[in-house]
Amino acid sequence: MSPAGDAPTLSAVTKPLGELPNLLTFADPTAPLFWNRGDRGCVGVGEVLRLVFTGPDRFVEASRVWREIAAAAVVDDPVGMPGSGLVAFGTFAFADESASESVLIVPRLLIHRHRNMAWVTEVTLRGEAAALVDGVDPASVLPAARPLDAAAWSGVELREPEVVAYRSPAPGAGQPKWGASIGGSDVDAYLAGVRNATARVVAGDLEKVVLSRQIGGQLEPGADVRIPLERLSDRYLDCWTFAVDGLIGASPETLVRSTSGAVSARVLAGTRGRRAEDAARDRAARDELLRSAKEQHEHDFAVQSVVTALAPHVTELRTSDAPFALQLPNVWHLATDLGAALGAESTALELVDALHPTAAVAGTPTADAVALIAELEPFDRGRYSGAVGWIDAAGDGEWVIALRCAQIGEVDADGARAIVATAGGGIVEGSNPQHELGETVSKFRPITEAFAS
Repeated sequence: MSPAGDAPTLSAVTKPLGELPNLLTFADPTAPLFWNRGDRGCVGVGEVLRLVFTGPDRFVEASRVWREIAAAAVVDDPVGMPGSGLVAFGTFAFADESASESVLIVPRLLIHRHRNMAWVTEVTLRGEAAALVDGVDPASVLPAARPLDAAAWSGVELREPEVVAYRSPAPGAGQPKWGASIGGSDVDAYLAGVRNATARVVAGDLEKVVLSRQIGGQLEPGADVRIPLERLSDRYLDCWTFAVDGLIGASPETLVRSTSGAVSARVLAGTRGRRAEDAARDRAARDELLRSAKEQHEHDFAVQSVVTALAPHVTELRTSDAPFALQLPNVWHLATDLGAALGAESTALELVDALHPTAAVAGTPTADAVALIAELEPFDRGRYSGAVGWIDAAGDGEWVIALRCAQIGEVDADGARAIVATAGGGIVEGSNPQHELGETVSKFRPITEAFAS
């Protein structure tokens, strides 16, 4: 359904489950809908509603349409936890002019666990018969579990394209397969872009710009992408692992979380690759990051952009005293946590609209950085560095920046699917092209390792 249609009437019924489910066993192997962090997460089964948005007003329009749908919905939710009741999952494109769709998806069945609690929510359209009615064992409505078979996973090698990546064509137009012959070296183009961007910063055109590059490959027909999802969930416990409409990843950066009037965010900017095999070198990498004037400068840009964007919508805004080093399996990040109280009635999507794009994924000043990204990046980012998350009937939700991720494409005539991963870094005065290239290699690692054989 498109946002221009009449708002449907949905009914959502939530019931507690007696046993804690293994979430991924219920997910669609080739098109999972999944959201997980440690012992909290959910999986969606089926699709009762799909809303599509494009253009510069995509977040605001999505919020408006969702408000109408939530207001008309009938919700029976005795669980009363974040993520219970009526919930939509979404993924939104980075750029206003992107050819990629931004979507909200309401699953027909949502299986959720939160630490030692679990529940199931069934969503139906008006007039449809529901399975989750009084007197029915909630476990009986769950689909048959499909165990994961890691031994059957053949993997995919994500690599540099043979040639420079292309800018996505207009919607509906054809585009070459990954690796089709269309130009020169992708790495050389990226290094040239970093040099160009650094020169623009030195000239005073802007203070920071984030440039990215891509790698990709082909998934075999019928590949069970729950395997890389399980790997990401098991290894990146401090990240939200997600799969929404073919976008799969594990993001460390919470764009915004809004629940019961409390708002929080985590800002990451500044990176060093881990040296996990050598504890002394690993500590040295962390300490170098904490001491780096260049990285602290870049981090300050990112924090200030979030503070400025949130300020009109919240009260009691506070941040951690100083950036801290966030340890992930592949990198160290400079991190700052923010907390606030919601100052006005705003949905989580309206807060996302106020925040996106942050300096961490675009640059400073934002408009100048976005324009330079469009000039220097020879591809449409799609949903990379956009927003991915969920929103409930009250307008609360949790949204992360779509980082450490890859987009899986449609099935081609041979049954295979293209997969494209994107990673980038902030370019400021003093940026070294080879260092920036190395940073992207570190940022690709969660995806390359998850999808490897």
